[in-house]
Amino acid sequence: MKKAETEMRAEYRRSDFTKLERGKFYKEVAKGTSVVLLDPALAKAFPNSEAVNEALRGLLELAKTSTRKSSHPKRTTRKRATA
Repeated sequence: MKKAETEMRAEYRRSDFTKLERGKFYKEVAKGTSVVLLDPALAKAFPNSEAVNEALRGLLELAKTSTRKSSHPKRTTRKRATA
């Protein structure tokens, strides 16, 4: 027999759910943005989404400028197998 829908599992406590907000990120998800959770130490360094976005854009620019593109491709020489 199933438990009544109003009963919770023994491992859950009602106090665990006091801080939850239904649909908190619905608007952002609907816009197609990604919602991520930051570690507490990172959240102190990046207090809002603008700070995170600025840092990530800077990282992307740095990655683009630091990749070296050679002027001509290198060829590898094959060694012939001797029979």
